[in-house]
Amino acid sequence: MAKSGFTPKLTTTDWNEEWIALQDARRAADDASYWDERSKTFHKSGKPSPYANLFIEYAQIAPKDTIFDMGCGNGALSIPLAIAGHEVIAADFSRGMLDSLEAEAQCHGNLSIDVRQFSWEDDWAAHGMSPKSVDVAIASRSIATHNLKESLMKLNEVARKRCCITLPVGSSPRTDAAILSAIGIQADLGKDFVYAFMILQHCGLLPEVRYIPSTRHDTFASTDEAFESLKRMVLDAGRELLDEQEMTQALNRLHTWVNKNVMANPHEGQCGADGLPEKALILRQERKVVWAFISWQASSLASSK
Repeated sequence: MAKSGFTPKLTTTDWNEEWIALQDARRAADDASYWDERSKTFHKSGKPSPYANLFIEYAQIAPKDTIFDMGCGNGALSIPLAIAGHEVIAADFSRGMLDSLEAEAQCHGNLSIDVRQFSWEDDWAAHGMSPKSVDVAIASRSIATHNLKESLMKLNEVARKRCCITLPVGSSPRTDAAILSAIGIQADLGKDFVYAFMILQHCGLLPEVRYIPSTRHDTFASTDEAFESLKRMVLDAGRELLDEQEMTQALNRLHTWVNKNVMANPHEGQCGADGLPEKALILRQERKVVWAFISWQASSLASSK
């Protein structure tokens, strides 16, 4: 029987090369100064979020395991893990976020959190992260890197036992497919977690996937604030799709959508999940985000070529 000549793309695609091309087509990731500014609005509510609880549950961290939390932000995972008795190395490129983490940690007494400032692209060894230096390495909603394979292999290298990450399944907190569709933008959001899964698998690892659903409860002082909050999403999504006139039309449709879809917030003034008082207006429908929780045993690495 003659050969069909069929070559399955699933096994021949260079997933990291495609990831890099995808990042080139997207808006550049925010730098440390952006997150320094954002950190001023981040306040802890005093208890882990449902997302954090599920992440920690899925991570199956053993008692006394040491943890490396890359892209730790203001400590959404580092702090509850330290409270549970783990020694944690918490790293982020934003000094503002690390200051917020340290301020929150002080409220809980003498927690074992070693705070270090560096990025995914930095030389981790220069910051004390030698191979197999911790039991478990995690990266929660923090992988916004140009070279995904390099970042995953760095995380894998520092872990003795296990690695755990989350990436968006579709819509991210900044990109809502339903809102974009409602104003006539059919953006291909991509499924970032698929790239991570395939890269890990091609490196000889055995990634496992579970899912963490979450919701956003954005509140606003006015319809103008709501529009400005969502405007950036439209500008980012339409950057490669719309010309100047089409972008203007899309933003006009966003104005109309906002006016129809914000309502009085029945919880105005109450403490929100971010620890801040909720504002006067809220979206009629919750924004839903699903995160893919990907984990693998670091010791199962066969090849990183």
